[in-house]
Amino acid sequence: MFLLALPDAHGIAVLVLVVVALALFTRESIPLETSSLAVLVLLVAGFELFPYSVIGTVYKKPLHATDFFLGFGHEALVAVCALMVAGQGLVRTGALEPIGRSLSRLWSVSPHLSFLLTLLIGAVLSAFVNNVPIVVLLLPILISVALRTGKSATGILLPMGFATLVGGMSTTIGTSTNLLVISVAADLGLRHLGMFDFFVPAALAGGAAILYLWLIAPLMLPVRQAPMEDISPRLFSGHLEIGEGGFADEKTLSEVMEKAGGSIQIDEIRRHPGLVMKPLPDLELRAGDRLAVRDTPATLKQLEEVLEAKLYAGDTPVDEEHPLTAEDQQIAEIVVTQGSPLDRTTLSQARFAHMYQIVTLALHRAGPTIRTISDVGDERLRVGDVLLVQGPSKQIAALKAGGELLVLDATSDLPHTRKAYLALTIMFAIVLAAAFGIMPIAISAVCGVLLMLVTRCIRWRDAAQALSIPVIMIVVASLALGKALLATGGADYLAHLFVAFAANASPAMVLSGLMLLMAIMTNIVSNNAAAVIGTPISISIATQLGLPPEPFVLAVLFGANMSYATPMAYKTNLLVMNAGGYRFTDFVRVGVPLTIIMWLCLSWLLPALYGL
Repeated sequence: MFLLALPDAHGIAVLVLVVVALALFTRESIPLETSSLAVLVLLVAGFELFPYSVIGTVYKKPLHATDFFLGFGHEALVAVCALMVAGQGLVRTGALEPIGRSLSRLWSVSPHLSFLLTLLIGAVLSAFVNNVPIVVLLLPILISVALRTGKSATGILLPMGFATLVGGMSTTIGTSTNLLVISVAADLGLRHLGMFDFFVPAALAGGAAILYLWLIAPLMLPVRQAPMEDISPRLFSGHLEIGEGGFADEKTLSEVMEKAGGSIQIDEIRRHPGLVMKPLPDLELRAGDRLAVRDTPATLKQLEEVLEAKLYAGDTPVDEEHPLTAEDQQIAEIVVTQGSPLDRTTLSQARFAHMYQIVTLALHRAGPTIRTISDVGDERLRVGDVLLVQGPSKQIAALKAGGELLVLDATSDLPHTRKAYLALTIMFAIVLAAAFGIMPIAISAVCGVLLMLVTRCIRWRDAAQALSIPVIMIVVASLALGKALLATGGADYLAHLFVAFAANASPAMVLSGLMLLMAIMTNIVSNNAAAVIGTPISISIATQLGLPPEPFVLAVLFGANMSYATPMAYKTNLLVMNAGGYRFTDFVRVGVPLTIIMWLCLSWLLPALYGL
């Protein structure tokens, strides 16, 4: 064992900042974009105040503080953003609807084989389209199937989500992580990997993963109650008719509300046919007035007694022979997705009830806790939150057809427009242009976005909603950290350290250990951060071992995509977690074996394919 020389002061500072950054990225209380900006500012300010003139062994360009801003114009980030916008075009036009319809019909014929086909289709689509819209497409289908058959959706939702992650690692555009690793490696002198250059190992390992997700994973998952299955309390619309001589007769509305404890929700007041009044506080009520109210059955019956009024549902009195019913009412789930109008805002700020004319019953956030309606209005929403709502069927249908929110029920068809096939054609053109080497994916994707805007497949508002500030900032901060590690020799030091610990191991074992390290990191911190930091280290490791760097770069790429073991490892994990009512332990129970399967398969395939 030999002693390793520490990097210089700048290198040590950058290594410390890397540790700080990884710690910040794991803190849920701090927004990811804020942590990323803090890391970027520390780098820029530090190198501006303390200039650095020594050039590292791998990074061959002089380093200036403003170089850390170049990530905003990096080819990988441009490609990521353009593909996010193009994917939004597919969602808004309903271009994937035919696949959803076909799958929905097949489930009624052979559920077991349909489940396998769903996993395969999810994996294949995710190789070319960001897996968020794929999960958005498949979630309502699978949940509706579970509701129709009376079975729990627990056994199918989580495997479906993992299948999209497995498929996403097979091409250069499958995930933003792939694009980043390939672009950073190309910046460091490695040949620019083509779209299908690592498809074979990914497909072979992915095949084993799909079999596991199809046959074994559903058996490992306990039955969980999805949030949408908990449909209590339901809100009902009714009318309270003021009785002559009762408490509310000749009382002002404010007095009535005070008597009711302030919780009564009055939409309007009907005095006689044709006269509808606003519920103003100083309005004096008269016998025969009907208050249009909305609440749970128990509360409405309690109000009937307290106010000495008669409760009606339409023109029918509510009694034992005519219990309160909710005709034309539907319960639905709304998932807050990336780019949603509800993301990072509150229901009050978004004027949600006024805009959509539906009532929010509860909020479900990662974990088993369901918060009641009283806690929801001022709660800042985030990606993965699930709102339980109730409203007339036409409002739920309109909400779903609008395409801006993910509604998890089967009350209406998926959104579809005459632009769907045009959007699909443009997406195919983006992929084919990159696959055949006609132009880089960053250029073809930007051209595709322009075509979608010109042909009105999407609007600029849609494009803006598709862009994710957290993704942009984590990419830029990660690129800046990677550049600092290279320039100061920090990457070389970490590579020396890794090689020293694996001194007696074979190259195949070193590669396998690097992949496992990335797999662990990606489930704790951002997968993009793990990938960008790991890429220069992998090249340094290969250089020190005198081996070709490509398999080591792919080890980082594959390892950073194994976001299976924790719900916070990837955004679709949170969507699936909330839709299926899963717990953290469910991801560990199914995700850890899946990680081991992928790691073992790729640890054998990469050395075999590259002759290590």
